[in-house]
Amino acid sequence: MNLFHPCTPESLNENPFSLIGKDWMLITAGTDTHYNTMTASWGGVGVLWNKNVCFCFVRPQRHTLKFIEEQDRFTLSFFPDGYRDALTYCGRHSGRDVDKAKETGLTPHALSSDAMTFEEARLVLTCKKLYLQDMTPESFLDPALVAQHYPNKDFHKVFVAEIESVYTK
Repeated sequence: MNLFHPCTPESLNENPFSLIGKDWMLITAGTDTHYNTMTASWGGVGVLWNKNVCFCFVRPQRHTLKFIEEQDRFTLSFFPDGYRDALTYCGRHSGRDVDKAKETGLTPHALSSDAMTFEEARLVLTCKKLYLQDMTPESFLDPALVAQHYPNKDFHKVFVAEIESVYTK
C-alpha cells in the first residue's frame, strides 16, 4: 500500500493562505541519504509561464539553502494538526547542529532519490526549480519593509519552481 497518493494541483481544495501563512510548511531538499529541512511561513502558489508554480523565500544563513541550490528539486510538506511543535523546532534549529527528524520524531520518506518528505505529512508538493533571484534593498518599493523585515540585511533568495507532482494521504 502506498503511503501517499498522487493527485493534480487543480484537484486541491486547500487555502494557500492558511496552508502557508497559518499552518506553515517544511521546505526539504537533498537526497535520500543527505537532506535538510526548514520551516517556512512565507511563500505562495500560482500559475506562471503556463506552469503551476510555487515561490519560496530562503534567507542566506539557512542551512537548507545549500541543499536547495545543489539540487534540481525540493518538496513542500504540509502537516495535520498536532505538528506545530515539530515545525517550530525545525524553524528554530539548524540542521548543521542537530538531526531535526530525530529530535522531532518525524520520519523521513523518499518520494524519489531527490525528493524527500516525511511520513507524517498530509500534503506534499514536489517542485522543480525554474528561477532564482536575490532580493535587493533597492528593489523594495516600500522601504518600511526593509526596516521591518531585514534589519540585518539578510535578504531572502526567491525561488520559483514548477509543481511537478502533488501527493496527499
